[in-house]
Order: sequence, then structure tokens, then C-alpha cells
Amino acid sequence: MSEVEYFFDKPWSDGLPVVVPTEDLIEEMLGGTSRDPDEVVGDVPPAHAEASVRAVAAHAVMAGCRPEYLPVVLAGIAAILDERFGLNGLQGSMNSSAPLLIVNGPYAAGIGLYGGRGCFGPGFRANATIGRAIRLMLLNLGGGIPGIVSMSTFGQPSKYTFCIAENVADSPWEPFSVSRGFAADENVVTAVACENPQLVVDNYARNPEQLFVSVADTMSHLGCWNQWVRSDLVLAFSPQQAAICADLSREEVRRRLCALAGRRLGDLKRTGQYREEWMKELPFPVDLDDDDFFVPLLKDPADLHIIVAGGAPGPHCAVMHGWNGGSRAVSRTYSV
Repeated sequence: MSEVEYFFDKPWSDGLPVVVPTEDLIEEMLGGTSRDPDEVVGDVPPAHAEASVRAVAAHAVMAGCRPEYLPVVLAGIAAILDERFGLNGLQGSMNSSAPLLIVNGPYAAGIGLYGGRGCFGPGFRANATIGRAIRLMLLNLGGGIPGIVSMSTFGQPSKYTFCIAENVADSPWEPFSVSRGFAADENVVTAVACENPQLVVDNYARNPEQLFVSVADTMSHLGCWNQWVRSDLVLAFSPQQAAICADLSREEVRRRLCALAGRRLGDLKRTGQYREEWMKELPFPVDLDDDDFFVPLLKDPADLHIIVAGGAPGPHCAVMHGWNGGSRAVSRTYSV
């Protein structure tokens, strides 16, 4: 039996071949960081095996990372292990959400992390292998094995890998990390639990008012968790659609979309998901007797994370709805 087949026979793979993590390859990977190999980043729930720097390096080898990717992998797993992220619940959820890593800063550009045309798809080694290393750790150290711990009804392709850089070069705004309170020259990883990208196609919008109608409608479908509880939502503008909004600040775009996105209480009441007690727990009062009462999609505007990604031309935006309210986005700075 080959080493690759041996890994397939164990629950150590995501279903794809892995690079066998020999001691030599792990030591080579550890050359990508100055951190102590025995330093523990944290325990990965629900199995709570230790994610030491050496263990992270081993999974980076398995995923096909280069040594220079290791600082980003370490920052990504640290962000996901932050208790605010709620990984324990996400690991066993019936939902299909997965940790998305959004990477900002000069180091990301230097190692080839990509945010341009096709960035959520195949063909970009740094994106694919960094995201895959995270997933392998969730499987092997956290025990998030499908059908045993992970109860995700469908799963989703981004459960293999979900990692991009922001396309800052084609953005009319400051980097996303700056909107999170960091300096533009800091290296930052932000982890968000969210669903696969859902496209918003608007070929003919020529002003923000037209574009925001399409985007807000896609954000507000009745089958998303954001409609019912406080949850994060990632909105990626393509450069072409971001240019339509270039005269507005990112904060103004957020404000206007939060005002548009949502549903009438009467629409919510028609669904099987409606729970009066959930409406009472929202961070603003809801008139339960007024079916025309507008229930905003974003219960806290800060939970709408607006980035620029993808390439031009392309009249698209991508909406990534959040998980069920048990998770908050977490950002971490990192150094080599």
C-alpha cells in the first residue's frame, strides 16, 4: 500500500491526496516562521487536540503549502480558535457554513495570495493550500469528520478551502482590515463563518441606487440565518460594481444597504422558521402586531463585512450569508 493510499484509509484526508508529512518536510515548513515549534496555538474543538506550531506545520505540508505560507496558516487557525468565533458549534452544525479567511497586508501580496479574477475558484496555490490546511486541522485535530461530528446536511465546496486576499489594488476604499481598526500596512487575517458565495448579477446598474436594490434583495432571502438572528454577512463587490459606488465611503455603502436589506414582519410570519421569541430577542423593538413592520436583515450594521474581490470586467457581487448567530468575525495580525 502506498503512503497516499494509507492516508486515504485513515480519516486523515479531506478526500483528496495529501503530501505525506515526513520529518524533513515538516522541518522545512517550520523554516517559514520564527515561532517555537512546541508553542501551542490552541486546542481545536470538539476533540480538543493541540494545535502546536509543529502540528500546524504538518498540516500545511499535507495541504501542499510552501513554507512562506505558514505565518498565514498560523494566524488563520488562531483566529478560528478565538472563542468569539464559536468553532465548537460550527464543527457539528447541520448548516453548510465554513470559515472564510480574508487576508490583508503586504505579506499576502508577497506570497501570492490572490483576490482578483476567479479568486474563490481553482488555480491559485496560496489560496487553495492555506484554506485546505485549515480544513485538515478541523478534521484531524478537531474531529470534524462528516457524518460523525459534522452534521452538515449538504456541505459545500468551500469546506475544502475558503481563503482569499482582498483586491485592494482595484478597490475605491481603504483595505477591509482598516475598516476593522488596523493600519493599512499591518498583516491581518479575518475569519468569518459563512456560506458559499451567492452571485448578484446586475449588468445595467449605473448608479448605487439601482445596484443596491439587487444586492439588498439577494441579501434578504427568507431562507438565510441572517433574517432571524444576529449573524455576520460578507459582501464582495467586483471592481466594476465597486466603481459604481466610488463616490461613497464603505461606511455609507454599509449604512444604505442595512437600511434596504430586510423583510416585512408579515413575510417572516408566513414561514415555518418564524419564532415570536426570536423577534423579542432582537437588539431592537419589533411591533409584533404590525405585519408591515420592517425587520432589518443585519441586526448590527457592524456585522456586514464589505470587501472588493474578483476581476474586471464583471457586473457581479457575491453575498455570503452567515451562520446561525453563534459566531462573530475575528481578525488577527501576524508577523513572520
